[in-house]
Amino acid sequence: QLQLVESGGGLVQPGGSLRLSCAFSGFTSDYYGIGWFRQAPGKGREGVACINSSGSKAKYAESVQGRFTISRDNAKNTVYLQMNSLKPEDAAVYYCAAVDLGWDIVPEWWRAGGEYDAWGQGTQVTVSS
Repeated sequence: QLQLVESGGGLVQPGGSLRLSCAFSGFTSDYYGIGWFRQAPGKGREGVACINSSGSKAKYAESVQGRFTISRDNAKNTVYLQMNSLKPEDAAVYYCAAVDLGWDIVPEWWRAGGEYDAWGQGTQVTVSS
């Protein structure tokens, strides 16, 4: 059974940093990509970043490019999202999700949340002074 558990959310001032973690388990292949998504109140879900199974490739939303970094430690079964220079508009519930891609890629459709096989419960990020 696939399981993902996010942690690391909290309150941070504008310009500050947070690191989110996504602990995963139950993967049945070696080719699971992991995506980070977010959803703010009254807004749709947005794909933030995605990383391939080996951790060698990543893609980002334009809104976070250069500020957020996704990384992966497969020995610890954990994916991270380092968020720097946070803005009030980054405030949201952040979710990680896993998808079995069959090979070691980040697909062009990585923002399509409906394609993912399992989701975590989310962690709240608040950016406010």
